Amino acid sequence: MTKEKTQARREHLARMRADQKRKERRAALLMWGIGGLVIVVIVALVAVYVVKDRSAKSLDAVKSFTYKGSDHSWTKVSYKESPPVGGTHNYYWQNCGIYDKPIHSEHAVHSLEHGAVWITYSPDLPQAEVDKLKTIASADYMLLSPYPGLPSKIAASSWNHQVLLNSADDPRLTQFVKKYKQNPTTTPEYGASCTGGVGTTSDQPLPPPSNGSEQPHEEAQN
Repeated sequence: MTKEKTQARREHLARMRADQKRKERRAALLMWGIGGLVIVVIVALVAVYVVKDRSAKSLDAVKSFTYKGSDHSWTKVSYKESPPVGGTHNYYWQNCGIYDKPIHSEHAVHSLEHGAVWITYSPDLPQAEVDKLKTIASADYMLLSPYPGLPSKIAASSWNHQVLLNSADDPRLTQFVKKYKQNPTTTPEYGASCTGGVGTTSDQPLPPPSNGSEQPHEEAQN
């Protein structure tokens, strides 16, 4: 009888150990399964973030044009694009900087020819948005000015390139500036000055030719 009890106890312990091992295996499989699922979810989320980030910064919406440089005129110019991105322009270029009034397109286009990026905004853009634009435009070779009749809230223009935006926080704005400002392959007069020109706003007449000259005046005054 004792032997039978001992054998039964051994069998019972063996079953308990087997059950415990099965439970441990199930727990391990469950843990690895959950861990794998978490890794898959994290990888998916990172992939979605990367795709969205790249999409948000994509410059696919930039429009390109084919204007040649060095075409000057002392008279008003009728531009096809609004704001213009190239073409005939005044002999004087606009001094790069921040303007609270509209500026003459003829001067701004000359600055684009020198490698500047011109950010324009609708006059009714909220001040908080304008302040953000001023921060971006505080660097060299940057122009900022309001532009009545703008087809969007904000536009960024360089020579032969333009993107229309609706927010100063749009990451494409800084990407556009980074790519096209003083771009040696797209700037007709790469390295030319963005100072020493004029600071005239559109409520002032276009400056007359300097001493009747038909050549650009390198020391134009504001």
